Amino acid sequence: MKENPEVIVASIEYRLGVFGYIHLSHLPDGGDYPDAQNLGPMDQVMALKWIHENIAFFGGDPENVTVFGESAGGGSVTTLPLIEGAQKYFKRVIAESGAPSLTVSTEEAIAHTNEMMDALGCKTVEDLRKVSIDKLLEASVAVFGLRVGPERDGKLLPVEPYAAYADGKANNIEILHGFNKDEMNYFVHLLSPELFEMWGADRRSKRIAELPEEDKKLVESYRDSVQGEEYDKDSRLFSQLWFNAAHLRLAEEQAKGGGKSYLYYFTPEASIPYLKCGHATELAGIFNRPECADFTGRVFDLTFSATMRKMWVQFAKTGNPSLTADISPDGKAHEWPLYDTENKYVMVFDEFDIHTAKEAEIKSVDWERTYPLTKYFYL
Repeated sequence: MKENPEVIVASIEYRLGVFGYIHLSHLPDGGDYPDAQNLGPMDQVMALKWIHENIAFFGGDPENVTVFGESAGGGSVTTLPLIEGAQKYFKRVIAESGAPSLTVSTEEAIAHTNEMMDALGCKTVEDLRKVSIDKLLEASVAVFGLRVGPERDGKLLPVEPYAAYADGKANNIEILHGFNKDEMNYFVHLLSPELFEMWGADRRSKRIAELPEEDKKLVESYRDSVQGEEYDKDSRLFSQLWFNAAHLRLAEEQAKGGGKSYLYYFTPEASIPYLKCGHATELAGIFNRPECADFTGRVFDLTFSATMRKMWVQFAKTGNPSLTADISPDGKAHEWPLYDTENKYVMVFDEFDIHTAKEAEIKSVDWERTYPLTKYFYL
């Protein structure tokens, strides 16, 4: 990194979508594919092994590796600590807007595969092998949509990842993680309000409708409390379920398990209609690409973005993202306290006021109506 030459960034590739996450072992000839559902994370572990063995040749320290990712990448790096043997390849995690909530159960994975098989007119793995890549991709996107991710198979990944964190499975891994103020507004912007309302209705009919009556009442109560347009109800609901409450749950369980967690809340808004502070709006600043303002419609304050980047770098170097005034790009000291279950400290990234607050002050999660629903997964 030109701005912070003391760190080395290595990007990895791994199988995505249907190529990295499709359950096949239940098919008549699927016995030879016992791990197809989690090839993506298995690829990631192998890439981290290569980095561990080779990064010293590039000036890196194999004993001081931080894995980081956003969205599905955030989901990936928060499940990697739960994979047996993976922790020896890294010691820290940075997860932006992605948590163990972005996973599926074995039953869901099998149902998704069956849907795609029906759409393609296939019965066996051999049938699938005869389908062109373009047709396979087209069918998987149409069937899966956003519903593809690592499988909580009880073999590579635990069936209950949050419980694994609470049990101390990752208590030697330091985690910096968080979410944006209006996560799902990215999808409102991407799809249009009308299509997003259709997507929300579909998700509720297929997932929320399966919940016990008392939990469905929590959902409806929360949606009824949301002010604004009709699409805002599902935008706020799924922001909570996929991101806000999911990250708070991760912070809570990591703290209970004796591990270290630093939680953040990103708030600057884009100037593009509907987007607000949506999913991924922090990335241009994190990667020092202000020219990518076509995504946000404007450039966030450069000093603000540089300060946030410096915290990421400081965490990767030392395990503590706090900055003293002499190394902070804005010339101010920023003490970032660990998350604990009593105070619930959060670092708030307001564009012109980076500051620490208790979660009770910013109210980023509804502890009574959406946090209890983190016992479910909603992909």
